[in-house]
Amino acid sequence: MKSINDFIKSEGSQFPGKTYVEELLKPVFNDQRDYLFDVMFDIHRAHVIMLSEQKIIPITEARKMLVGINKIAKTDYQSLTYQPEYEDLFFMMEAKIGEEIGPELAGKIHIGRSRNDMGVAMYRLVLREHLVTTIENAYRLSEVLLFQADQHLETYMTGYTHTQPAQPTTLGHYLLAIYDVLQRDIKRLESAYQTVNQSPLGAAALTTTGFPISRERTCELLGFDQVIENSYDSIAGADYLLETSTALITLMVNTGRWIQDFLQHVTREFGSFLVADPYVQVSSIMPQKRNPVSIEHSRSIASSAYGEALAAINMIHNTPFGDIVDTEDDLQPHLYRAFNNANRVLKLMYAVITTLSVNKDHMKKMTETTCITITELADTLAREHHVPFRKAHQIASYLSRETIKAKMELKDWKIRDINHMIKEFGDIKLTSEQWERIISPEYFVQIRKIQGGPNPEEVRRMIQNRKVDWKTRINGLQQIKEQLSIKKEQLVNYPL
Repeated sequence: MKSINDFIKSEGSQFPGKTYVEELLKPVFNDQRDYLFDVMFDIHRAHVIMLSEQKIIPITEARKMLVGINKIAKTDYQSLTYQPEYEDLFFMMEAKIGEEIGPELAGKIHIGRSRNDMGVAMYRLVLREHLVTTIENAYRLSEVLLFQADQHLETYMTGYTHTQPAQPTTLGHYLLAIYDVLQRDIKRLESAYQTVNQSPLGAAALTTTGFPISRERTCELLGFDQVIENSYDSIAGADYLLETSTALITLMVNTGRWIQDFLQHVTREFGSFLVADPYVQVSSIMPQKRNPVSIEHSRSIASSAYGEALAAINMIHNTPFGDIVDTEDDLQPHLYRAFNNANRVLKLMYAVITTLSVNKDHMKKMTETTCITITELADTLAREHHVPFRKAHQIASYLSRETIKAKMELKDWKIRDINHMIKEFGDIKLTSEQWERIISPEYFVQIRKIQGGPNPEEVRRMIQNRKVDWKTRINGLQQIKEQLSIKKEQLVNYPL
């Protein structure tokens, strides 16, 4: 162990000390370089254009500034490394621009703004891009869920409650339920986008500036939807991070739940789904195995995305309401990694579901076991024999117990045996036709045609409605992408 004096000597006598450089400034620089480089120059461009239009700087100076900004913006940012003479990437780039247009002119670029409002604007611009990408991938997954639901309107399957076989439904009904949850997840992401896509620029450090800047103009140039009016809120508010994090967390938790179902369905014991060869892995020692690693990894990565987003929330918790490093460079990469992992999950599961094979016959046979149509006995007794439902439920429950005790299935009983057992409950007698309906998964599903039920025609109706809605919403997203692309093009090629 070094002596204290040796350590102090190696650290240096002025800020920043060696440890501070290695453990903070270098990692932060690398994150800024990898995530914020492009949007930093967009903000430079917008600010210079606004300063010129507001006649705060002459147009001749603005032209020179933009030439220098655009030249340095073409730097291969991956080649940049931390240099101790610059506190961070921002100051390094300001110096590089100064080398092109002179330090005095480069210094004027910072008129009427602060690192505070600029930093928040950069974070929001990057998060905006991530949100658009994630929403787009979620819509893509939605489309294949609708497609597969439409293919399986009459693929009968067992529905579960409390992890136990409950009632027959269809794979189309089940996949449409997943689709509907995903649409709510998308709406939460879209709401987060609306919160994120607001401009803090012009708030400066906290209280705006004495220069006659136009906050509306920088907002418009950068494609923000509106200005965050209160300048204190612009700098202190962190709810855009919280809303983004919670939307991601909800998306990943919801997705992880049905991914867990898929892992059960692909087991040999269930045998409902077969994952396509490109997405399974053969064991290195057990050649008979088809390991569904694509789904396993998706579950794991979804949990990782959840954890990264939760870390962002935890970093904000109990922080002061103001400019604070907890919400800045240390936090942002957690969200970027969360988005990256969330998109990996959405893409992987899109590939799996698109190429998924379904063992319809096996799934159908499973619906003929474990008494899962027994609810229809109670319904038939109440509907056709006018037995009070509680009593009908009691009869169905008794018959279910007797079936399990005899180690039989409902379809194994003869109608005379059924009538013999239920006569103890009153003058009730089922016909053979009624019993065949009661034990039929097809009939169970067909008769449940109430709004939202599994009846194939009802599911088809829901799918058609959702296809129209999906088309409208995906078109809206494409319009947003086109508008942002146009804004970027106009900003880079703005004529002065």
